[in-house]
Amino acid sequence: MLMLKCLVLVQAKPQTVQKVCKIVKKQLGLPDYSIVTGSSKFAMLGVDTVEILMELEEEFGISVELEEDIAESISTVQEAAESLEEKCPGCETCW
Repeated sequence: MLMLKCLVLVQAKPQTVQKVCKIVKKQLGLPDYSIVTGSSKFAMLGVDTVEILMELEEEFGISVELEEDIAESISTVQEAAESLEEKCPGCETCW
């Protein structure tokens, strides 16, 4: 018997990505005119993914509860936004 595993990729809504960008800028103390996009890599920005996820939880009063290995695999703003939407589908009402 052949078993297939299907991976479905869902792109986060633009407003979710924008909100995560704002949080990253705030966390780093960057001015509004600084450019942070969905493709921005946390390592290049000097940001710890786990800290950003904790900030997202605090910002929206939610618990994302990602396992550590999954949290560490999130490397971009886009991926963080996608994880947020995946773990909290109704959260777009927060922003």
